[in-house]
Amino acid sequence: MFKKSIAFVLAMSILLISCSSTTMLTTIPKNAKVYINDEYAGTTPYEYKDSKIMFSKNYVRIEKEGYEIFNTSFSRDEDVEIGAIVGGVFLVVPFLWTLKYKPTHNYELIKLEVEK
Repeated sequence: MFKKSIAFVLAMSILLISCSSTTMLTTIPKNAKVYINDEYAGTTPYEYKDSKIMFSKNYVRIEKEGYEIFNTSFSRDEDVEIGAIVGGVFLVVPFLWTLKYKPTHNYELIKLEVEK
């Protein structure tokens, strides 16, 4: 019984840790405004973290004065989360979090042309 309890506690710990995924959004140049799903999130470099299930998509708009507005997206299907797979062996639900974001997303902004 004690071994089963320890196994359960370990599986739950792995499950809870594995549910969240983090990615760092960086830009050249730095200090650009980041909007995620049309909500202001902060400035670059910006660390984004959530616990959405796999294949969830986030829409990103990056703005900086003097540069073109940059629109992109990223989804939770870019990398494999080993901890969720291990947790899924004990419980089926963790398989919803077996994919995660890439560690970083790097974007280079394009400078606006000055009209003469």
